[in-house]
Amino acid sequence: MRLIQPLILALLTALLLASPARATFETRATAAYVLDQTTGTVLLSKNAETPLPPASMSKLMTLNMLFEALRDGRVTMGTTFSVSSNAKSMGGSTMFLNEQDRPTVQDLIRGIIVQSGNDACVVVAEGLAGTEDGFARLMNERAKALGMDNSTFANASGWPNPGQRMSMKDLAILANRLITEFPEYYGFFGEPEFDYDGRAPQNRFNRNPLLKLGIGADGMKTGHTQEAGYGLVGSATQGSRRVILVISGLTSEAERAQEAERLLNWAFRQFVEKTVVTKDTRLADADVWMGAEQSVGLVAADDINLLVPAVLQGSFDAQVAFETPIEAPIEQGQKIAELVVNMPDMEEVRIPLVAERSVARGGFLPRIRTAAQVLFRKLAAEAQGL
Repeated sequence: MRLIQPLILALLTALLLASPARATFETRATAAYVLDQTTGTVLLSKNAETPLPPASMSKLMTLNMLFEALRDGRVTMGTTFSVSSNAKSMGGSTMFLNEQDRPTVQDLIRGIIVQSGNDACVVVAEGLAGTEDGFARLMNERAKALGMDNSTFANASGWPNPGQRMSMKDLAILANRLITEFPEYYGFFGEPEFDYDGRAPQNRFNRNPLLKLGIGADGMKTGHTQEAGYGLVGSATQGSRRVILVISGLTSEAERAQEAERLLNWAFRQFVEKTVVTKDTRLADADVWMGAEQSVGLVAADDINLLVPAVLQGSFDAQVAFETPIEAPIEQGQKIAELVVNMPDMEEVRIPLVAERSVARGGFLPRIRTAAQVLFRKLAAEAQGL
């Protein structure tokens, strides 16, 4: 039986005076997703699970595949790839590669991030999988494995194609992965300019409008096609916090830049991180089945930090949820429950709770006692017509 124990936690209310005033943000983007990466809190979600044309923002998936190849030792930063006529013929934004070139993996990473090189993406795809179609199949398989359920890929560059779709949430999942899993390569996203062999001075500047604003931005990728509009996957740090934002469907470069800056400022200024429960604080007790003891305390394994709106009024409710009764034996520190926190205009937060102590399996008398308790509960339920 699923048991929900409602709480108005004194610890929460004492520290936070918490129930937040409304913290919504009216964005001009067609779709948007804003994540406080430090706490995992979703600050804004608008059409975030809708598959949309991602334009060059999907190049992040190509980079993920390349970073994984680097980590696995299949390539090194000095590995060179050949340039096919197919890659050379790519239009749009390019590195201006030709069939005599042998760019290194490092060149290609910089060309994809800074120059948004469509030709560089095809070179990577063909270098890793033989063909771009084969690479797209690998991208689709990897996306599913990473939990990107609303993404499909038809190419490596984001070139318009009905089979090229990503949701804003999936792009945030991908961005978070690139930041956390590949910190040794993340610095490339903040490079202001790169020009391969001096061929494209007009295309050497990073298109990310956030990088030059002095607000802690250090990535990640812009995108634009007529179908998709103007989009951006951005990330920035201020103090101990990192925020990831994804927006799409803006009408111009200027509107994209303004909206991205507004969103980042809102995310950093309208929310604060608080320690609401300290480690080992008992929040509830759970009945134990067939145990040497009849109950066990439910505690936080670590300090619980929540991101809450800066404007606070009153208190908010939390719930402890678990399957009851919990069968012995139970190990100290075993996850057996969740603290469920709901705040207006924010997604539900679930935090693991663990057993305060170990509870051994009981002997004969505890088992008899448990059987009697079960019988009593059954009779009581029948008497109430349940």
